Amino acid sequence: MSYRIPTPPPSLEELAKRQQNVVTASQLRARGVPARIITEHCRRGGPWQRLLPRVYLLQSGEPTPEQRMWAALLYAAQNGREEGRREGAVITGAAALALYGFASVPRLPAVTGVDVLVPRQRRLKDAGDVRILRTERELVARSVHGLACAPVARAVADALCEWTADGNAAVPVREVLREAVARPEVRCTVRELATELVESGLTGEPRVRAALDELLAAERDFVLEQVDRLVDEWLLPAPLAAPELRMRGGTYIGIPDLYWPERGVAVEVDSDLRCVSEGEAAWVRGGQHRMEYLGIRVVYVSGARLAAEPEAVGGELREAYRAGGTDVVELLVV
Repeated sequence: MSYRIPTPPPSLEELAKRQQNVVTASQLRARGVPARIITEHCRRGGPWQRLLPRVYLLQSGEPTPEQRMWAALLYAAQNGREEGRREGAVITGAAALALYGFASVPRLPAVTGVDVLVPRQRRLKDAGDVRILRTERELVARSVHGLACAPVARAVADALCEWTADGNAAVPVREVLREAVARPEVRCTVRELATELVESGLTGEPRVRAALDELLAAERDFVLEQVDRLVDEWLLPAPLAAPELRMRGGTYIGIPDLYWPERGVAVEVDSDLRCVSEGEAAWVRGGQHRMEYLGIRVVYVSGARLAAEPEAVGGELREAYRAGGTDVVELLVV
């Protein structure tokens, strides 16, 4: 049987270095610093200062922007847990985007307020320049310069919620959304961004919806280009691009991304990227179901699988073209 020797907690000096000289009252007490000493050290002219309720800076002078972020995070965390762990809070909004290094938002020194996301059941009030946001979902943290930040998609949504609520017409909506998906180091997909914007109710904002639609269209166009390249590589005839299919009597059927009318085969590429609302998704699914009901063979292609297994996708397209549809009803191609 093996035994794990407990690791002693870091000393006050080690903890202060790790947290840029910002510590909580509970962390000080755990290291033997009584409340009386804390009070004495924080008096006017003393070596320490109180930044937020139960959060202290172990130095005099103005705190740096990074120290303000640490103070906000430690204030909102559950009891200022040891070892720098802050499962109960993450920085979000414009402050998180500044930490991520977004060029389209003000740099960190210019960020005056800090939004911190906590579980909904936490009893916590705004304090100083810290604004508390709540969520019913499980918190997900990304470490940025040692600070716990919300994932980029959530940080973008929270920042846009604040900016649009202020009615600021100069908000760089398009630039922020583009940067969110263009920065490889933050690993934010268009799908993740769209999900957060829908969850936050931001797609009702015309500027946000227009910018999101541009991103969704660009993502699908890129995948469609890859499919077109596969069609050429597998020596398949050129399909029709986005034709409108109708019955002889004019009844609307659907608009597949690609269609081989001579074989009754359609291709749908990342169809979820065509939809933001559930109503739009239902409209797209309805067209797909109608095509399948009328005998058309529908091949569904995702950009993720296309990137991972291009040969397999190409083989599926060739096999679908060879097999063709089944008793396809004669349709009009508009």
